[in-house]
Amino acid sequence: MLTHDAAMQWMARWDRQQEGYLPDREERFTVLIDAVEALGRPDPVVIDLGCGPGSLSARLLERLPEARVVCVDADPLLIGLGRAAYPGLRFVSADLRGGGWTELLELDRPADAAVSTTALHWISGPELKNVYAELATVLRPGGVLLNGDHMDTDDATPVLSGLERAVHERETERTFGRNRPEAWRAWWDAIEADPALAELNEARTTAGADHRGSESRLLSDHVKALEEAGFTEIGTLWQRGNNRLLCGVRG
Repeated sequence: MLTHDAAMQWMARWDRQQEGYLPDREERFTVLIDAVEALGRPDPVVIDLGCGPGSLSARLLERLPEARVVCVDADPLLIGLGRAAYPGLRFVSADLRGGGWTELLELDRPADAAVSTTALHWISGPELKNVYAELATVLRPGGVLLNGDHMDTDDATPVLSGLERAVHERETERTFGRNRPEAWRAWWDAIEADPALAELNEARTTAGADHRGSESRLLSDHVKALEEAGFTEIGTLWQRGNNRLLCGVRG
């Protein structure tokens, strides 16, 4: 049985290992939530795409307690961890790579924003187009997608792209030096060894929550997919090296 206290301990460990890859993770969270707040509604409807255990959504609700946030992910273990840690969040189990996931959201009005951090790059280019096209059907006109992730520009500006990665690597080295936080694989190994999580781990093996196929790591992959989905303004709202917050405005 996963208790709230145990889930919060796992969440602290999750956040720490994520920071090992993103030393400016909290700053990106802050800017993203600033943008949601700037939309002007105290009670925005927000969809968190590939939410994992809900780190972003929990911070969003701290800032905007009247917001209605729907957290979507395909991984039953991360969802189970999030439900135990953050009982105020609503989690929906759905694979964004399959069609029809928006029907599970049960929205009573179009969403004002969709947000995501370090998740959508796992979706391949063709599948990404379908995700953004379906998302557009539940976003209000003028609603936004805010996607924080590593996005490279090797196809357009390869020298600049290399410099962006170098900036990120140097910041990471300055922040952690030899004391890097726990790695992704080590965190998962520890999760799999916890008897309290055995049932969720078993569910994970059959849920199709694995990362498969090619990644959409290029900025152009996301821009093109958003354009084809009817987003009329697309640009980088914040950037540190190749770590970006990409914003798309639904037309």
